[in-house]
Amino acid sequence: MRNEIDIKVKELLANDLQKGVPVLLKDGFHEIDSLVEGTILKLRNPGGKFIGKGYVGKQNKGIGWLLTKNEAEAIDTDFFLKKITNALKHRDDYFNSDDTTAFRIFNGEGDGIGGLTIDYFDGFYLISWYSQGIFAFKELILEALESAVPSYKGIYEKKRFDTKGQYLEDDDFVKGNRGEFPLLVKENGENFAIYLNDGAMVGVFLDQREVRKKIRDEYAKGKNVLNTFSYTGAFSVFAAAGGAKKTTSVDLAKRSLSKTTEQFEVNGIDVEKQDIIVMDVFDYFKYAKRKELSFDMVILDPPSFARSKKYTFSSAKDYTKLLKDAIAITEKNGVIVASTNNATFGMKKFKSFVEKAFKESSQKYVIEEEFSLPNDFRTSPLFKEGNYLKVLFIRAI
Repeated sequence: MRNEIDIKVKELLANDLQKGVPVLLKDGFHEIDSLVEGTILKLRNPGGKFIGKGYVGKQNKGIGWLLTKNEAEAIDTDFFLKKITNALKHRDDYFNSDDTTAFRIFNGEGDGIGGLTIDYFDGFYLISWYSQGIFAFKELILEALESAVPSYKGIYEKKRFDTKGQYLEDDDFVKGNRGEFPLLVKENGENFAIYLNDGAMVGVFLDQREVRKKIRDEYAKGKNVLNTFSYTGAFSVFAAAGGAKKTTSVDLAKRSLSKTTEQFEVNGIDVEKQDIIVMDVFDYFKYAKRKELSFDMVILDPPSFARSKKYTFSSAKDYTKLLKDAIAITEKNGVIVASTNNATFGMKKFKSFVEKAFKESSQKYVIEEEFSLPNDFRTSPLFKEGNYLKVLFIRAI
């Protein structure tokens, strides 16, 4: 039986937990230094009344997550099995799809366990652990996952909880059969080359699935498309598949060249007809302006925070400037796909960046599409930060 300790929380946190808010915020506790990762907390209000059980797993402003409001419920294999089985039911449509074989089956607090995600890649499961606290339950969660999906090919993991918030390097194989990489998965009929054993990133961000489809199906045909912060070129692949005249993918990472080339090749797209440029995006904007290059569509999907030799970028502070750079090289009636995964601000604030950028550029605009997370990335309405993705299709008039 895992250690359970009784602990009183402050009134404000007690009220939030009673409503079902899933995160245990640091400032809701009187003393947190003595709390050991993975400990189960029996949470009580200032009067001593039981309000829920959570676990200690330090992540951002939280020191852990609420698991259940039932005092008698044990946090054991059955507990995790119930959560995973329930989560799988919500993904039936994905499992029954012929043209999509990569999606999320468990999304943290949206499925009832903060700090844990599980993704599916054509028979392989990838578990991401976001704290040492949730990692302490590894054996129970593995047992539950194997019971829920007995016919899996293999299980991999990503440990994302070293002290600096960085990914912990590892081979990442857990059990079952090792995959042969690249593993080819499908998304809405297009292919992605995936590596579950090669660092923190696997080769595609699954949360942008609906955005990529929209670009391919309704926006790309005959267009000259610039994809910035392009990573492995997933947006470029969908733009090319949708009949783009040409795609230009720009990313500072050296491996983006080989990775993007590979994504085009596994889709039978002629790489020679596309541009893949290894360059700082901000330098590229200056270069494009100098050369009087312009694009029908510019895709902006920067990290929340990035640092290169010359520039530091924070989406909370610098997105307006980034948009102005994009506006300067967007054709009349062109489209900017503006995206951010920064959880610290909402869609309203994001739209204010757009308004400011266009105003300062003396341009008019209209927002044609809005996206947040797809439905396999389930979220809790009581934890707004969990619904982090904000995407706008902006027509420059």
